[in-house]
Amino acid sequence: MKLITEQIENVKILTEEKNGKKLLYIEGVFLQSELKNRNGRMYPFSVLEREVGRYNEEYVKSKRALCELGHPDGPTINLDRVSHRITSLRAEGNNFIGKAQILDTPMGNIAKSLLGEGVQLGVSSRGMGSIDQKEDCNVVRDDFMLTTAADIVADPSAPDAFVNGIMEGKEWIWDNGLLKEREVAKYQRIMSDASRHDMEEKTLSVFDHFLSNL
Repeated sequence: MKLITEQIENVKILTEEKNGKKLLYIEGVFLQSELKNRNGRMYPFSVLEREVGRYNEEYVKSKRALCELGHPDGPTINLDRVSHRITSLRAEGNNFIGKAQILDTPMGNIAKSLLGEGVQLGVSSRGMGSIDQKEDCNVVRDDFMLTTAADIVADPSAPDAFVNGIMEGKEWIWDNGLLKEREVAKYQRIMSDASRHDMEEKTLSVFDHFLSNL
C-alpha cells in the first residue's frame, strides 16, 4: 500500500464567535471524486463516500480529526505539528465539503498568522491504498483508507513530481493494527545515506538487524 496525497487550492476563511471567543475556520472542497485530478488519479465516489463515513464516525464525531501544517512524510498524525481539527465533512455532488477549526497550538498560530496576512493556503489529503493503472487515468482501488482529510499546505500548486517524490516514495504495511514503514525501504534508506568509509559497517548492521527480526 502506498501513501496517496491530493491537494485542493481554494479554501474559505471563516470567523465565528463562541462564548465571547473568536474562532477561525477554513472551509471548502477537501476531497473530489469521479474526475481525473492533476496527479492523474480518479477516486470512485463509492470509495470516498465509504471512507468519509468511517472517518466521520471514528474521528470527526469524537473530535479526533486532527490535521497538520505542512507536508508530513507518513500516514500518521504528528501531535507536535497539529494545527487544526476537522469539524464537519459531507458530500455535495461528487465533492466532499469540509470545515476545520484552526487551533491554539504552535502550528495553529502560525496558520492563523499566515491567513491573517492574506496568504492563500490550500489543503492536502492523505490516504493509504493501491491503484489500478489505466491508459488515461489511475483509478484508486477499494482498499483505499482515508487517514487525514485536510492538512494545510503552503504551496498547493507545487509540481506533482515533487509531491510524489516526498509523499509516495514509501510503502507501508499493517502490523498488529499499526501502520509501519516497510522494512526494506528503511534498509534502502540506511544504505543510501552511508558513505564509502562506513558502507561495510552499515551493511553488517543492516544484515544483523534483518536477521534479528526473522
